[in-house]
Amino acid sequence: MMHTGQKPLVCEAFRETFSQQVNLKTHIKVHTGEKPFVCETCGKAFVWKHCLPRHERLHTGEKAFVCEFCGKACSQQGDLIRHERVHTGEKPFVCEICGKAFSRRSILKKHVKVHNLKKHIKMHCGEKPFVCEICGKAYSTRATLIRHEKGHTACTGEKTFVCESCGKAFACPSQLRYHERVHTGEKPFVCETCGKAFSTKSGLIRHERVPHGENRDVCEICGEAFSRQSRLKDHMKVHTGEKPFVCKTCGKAFSTRGVLITHVRVHTGEKPFVCEICGRTFSTRVYVRKHVRLHTGKKPFVCEICGKAFSARDYLRIHVRVHAAEKPFVCETCGKAFPTHGSLIRHESVHTGEKPFACEICGKAFSSRDNLRKHVKVHTGEKPFVCETCSKAFSSRVDLLRHERVHTGEKPFVCEICDKAFSRRSSIKRHIKVHTDEKPFIL
Repeated sequence: MMHTGQKPLVCEAFRETFSQQVNLKTHIKVHTGEKPFVCETCGKAFVWKHCLPRHERLHTGEKAFVCEFCGKACSQQGDLIRHERVHTGEKPFVCEICGKAFSRRSILKKHVKVHNLKKHIKMHCGEKPFVCEICGKAYSTRATLIRHEKGHTACTGEKTFVCESCGKAFACPSQLRYHERVHTGEKPFVCETCGKAFSTKSGLIRHERVPHGENRDVCEICGEAFSRQSRLKDHMKVHTGEKPFVCKTCGKAFSTRGVLITHVRVHTGEKPFVCEICGRTFSTRVYVRKHVRLHTGKKPFVCEICGKAFSARDYLRIHVRVHAAEKPFVCETCGKAFPTHGSLIRHESVHTGEKPFACEICGKAFSSRDNLRKHVKVHTGEKPFVCETCSKAFSSRVDLLRHERVHTGEKPFVCEICDKAFSRRSSIKRHIKVHTDEKPFIL
């Protein structure tokens, strides 16, 4: 406010002060309900003059606000600001619970409800499905369990703790203690309803979840229930380490005949399970179920920490390690750690140069099965991934995602030196050489 010596103008309703009479008069309309600015098309009235032309653009179709990135026009400045976040990647609305960021406030509100609903339900029912295998303490969310488990002795990734009874090795002393109860028969956790005892607290909790009085066969070690005695017997071999079924081709041993039969298909190439949608064949029923979810888009396995959904339980387990920063698989050559056994094996081929997966058509070899599958599509011409905008088809999901940026204008790769953004990683690599003065291509 300017210092003119005049007394400030005050709104009697809220004691709000104004420097000019015209501002006070306009403000008072908020209290009186007066709306002098009327749309001639639909009759809607507004308190503020600047609101009327903004509203009239809905009728005229005028789009005065143009995106500098792609030329798209918007009728409201707010719509333009929201649209430009597609190009800039800006996500100003951050979830305070899991840290996930969003480009719109409305999407953040929907996301927060996922956390609130889950927590709210568990608060009423007292459900605590996430149990620490070490001490038996239970939690309502996976995130709190992961934080708790860090308080126990950390695993090294190397299996240095060896069972004296059977020679099986473990990465953590807690895992060894848990395993040793298989040999000692120790069962310190007892069900108060039926008196059945278990070697772990989590086994007792799983047992108590199944109503008593039903006919069931329950594992006394982990509490898992089975509909048949034969399935329980097969399951017990997981704890004892017994593997009586041996593959005649490679000598690998398995705990059940069913797992052996599945394994043998690796050698025979047999794939008896067929996808009814695209005709692709698989060696196991589990694999075809996972595959079908690619067609249906179904993702039933949801991360409790960030809400991300997955089509398979295995993918969720791997993802959760991102939050836990867990990397139990360590390369013996360079010491680099990985969250999955598969990623470690793929990495080790860097040191060995091994490429065990060869193309049957042209003989080209690859270090991973995934890379071979991608390559084979070059020969078959298969392009199962289709752009919803222009219907262009691609042989891999990665190529489709890269192509879709043409339509969305998304540029996720940003130069840390000058902030210029690019749609491809290869483009930013070339661009960075401008700053480093690197000139790799000399004539």
